[in-house]
Amino acid sequence: MSAGAPQSRKEFGKTIAADITHRLREDIVSCRMTPDEPLRFDVLKQRYGASFTTLREALTALAAEGLVDAQEQRGFRVAPVSRRDLIEVTDARVLIEVELLRRSIEKGGDDWEIAVISTLHRLRRIEERADDNPLQDPEWTAAHRQFHQALVSACESKTLLAIRADLFDRAERYRHLSASFRPRPRDKAGEHQAIMQSAISRNADLAVKLIESHIRTTAENVLAYAGHLLADAK
Repeated sequence: MSAGAPQSRKEFGKTIAADITHRLREDIVSCRMTPDEPLRFDVLKQRYGASFTTLREALTALAAEGLVDAQEQRGFRVAPVSRRDLIEVTDARVLIEVELLRRSIEKGGDDWEIAVISTLHRLRRIEERADDNPLQDPEWTAAHRQFHQALVSACESKTLLAIRADLFDRAERYRHLSASFRPRPRDKAGEHQAIMQSAISRNADLAVKLIESHIRTTAENVLAYAGHLLADAK
């Protein structure tokens, strides 16, 4: 698979259960289902048109991913978000992204540069026709993932890339919270442009400084403007 090609760790559409799992995941990650919201089978059956057995299979799968809490005698709930989890995910992402971006800048050739430039170009084109909250557009979400994936795609470590993919997915709900509650628009297009330019110019020190700021700004926005939704907020 090329660096710019769509990629997801989760297959969907192959079975009814897999499709329902995908739809539930998207609704949780996008915060259409809010943190700690009860997941009642009667409501879910109406919403997704799925059987009790299919819904239980989907919810069990999402519980394994950490997106759903299975509570004995109390059913299922959307997993809460927390300050501790946000900080841990953010710190881990910075460690991984910085290392993989440095490696990619060192090892990446023409194909890597082309992938970085082309995925950013596609992201921009989508943004040109998107509304004020592009995170609600699945096409933007996919393109955003592909751009960040392209940046680190030349690192030559499948193991670290898999860890990075997990962390990227775990951060998705926090990205939606940041976008939904921050009072002012964020110049993500400008941030992406600066990261791309420094990367293909082989300015590793600047590139990793920018990617760290890019990641941490999301966490700062969540803490500043959506902190009341965090389970361990004080």
